Amino acid sequence: MIKKFLIERKSWISLFLLQQFLIILIALLDPTISFLPILYIVYLSMLIFVIFLITRYIKETRFYKSLEEWENHLDLASINEPDSPFEKIIIKSLNDQTEHLKQVASENRLMLENEKDELLSWIHEVKTPLTAMNLIIDRLDDKAQKADLTYEWMRIHLLLDQQLHHKRISFIENDLFIEMVNIKSLVFKEIQGLQSWCIQKGIGFDIQLKVVEVLSDAKWLAFIIRQILTNAIKYSNACDIIIKSYEHDHQVNLEIIDFGRGIDSKDIPRIFEKGFTSTTKHYDNSSTGMGLYLTKKIANFLFIKIHVQSKLNEGTSFTFTFPKRNDFVNTIGM
Repeated sequence: MIKKFLIERKSWISLFLLQQFLIILIALLDPTISFLPILYIVYLSMLIFVIFLITRYIKETRFYKSLEEWENHLDLASINEPDSPFEKIIIKSLNDQTEHLKQVASENRLMLENEKDELLSWIHEVKTPLTAMNLIIDRLDDKAQKADLTYEWMRIHLLLDQQLHHKRISFIENDLFIEMVNIKSLVFKEIQGLQSWCIQKGIGFDIQLKVVEVLSDAKWLAFIIRQILTNAIKYSNACDIIIKSYEHDHQVNLEIIDFGRGIDSKDIPRIFEKGFTSTTKHYDNSSTGMGLYLTKKIANFLFIKIHVQSKLNEGTSFTFTFPKRNDFVNTIGM
């Protein structure tokens, strides 16, 4: 800050030093002027000027230091009160700008909330004809056509469901209801919802649930399981998907294992990133890159740890480690 202060005042300092040099020069050139008294005057002037600089530095930089340390948020309370007219101009400008930004942010937030509400409303409206379409598909006699239409219907349904949860996740904390959830009924319900797709692809399930209850939120946990099962079915062909639960180190683990195309080892650290699809099947336009991103985000809210193991063309294993009851008590005060 000292360097900046001196640079800012270099024209004033230069002018003062030039004046002192000019006085000394005149005293040297003019024999009628006594040189020693002039030198003494210059010395005193320099001393007073240095004291003046130090005083001004302390007074003026107090405001600018607080401005420099300001974290660029919309709260100006951390900035010191201005002393000089120029500092007051700066504060007024900052106040005007922050008020404008607050107004713009408020308008944008309101607009975003309206768009979110409209989208949620639209998704719910679309579900009505989608349900009717499913009933029409069920009445078809042509099995091949019925299977194809059911698959496409399922894709639309899952994408709408994903979008619905994506929009709801911003206020998930207000929506959580932690209770003992029956994993068995949850898993069977999700499998039943995907049954027609599984039949079409020749996929079965090997269910080994040694632990049937976990402490979690039923609705959001169902979404997590749905996303993993959807990926397992999507990238597998004519195999059994293993679903098992067990207790390890006083924590419940739920593991979903498929024997599909797997994930490249270099992609595993990135699979939970928003929008990431794959580097091995980069041309696959059916992937949105949102499913696992939302899964990870929801799992964080539920204090669920996810461990992934996978090998290309051999399959993938997702293990969900649920928190201990004490973890929930300490974190959310149950």
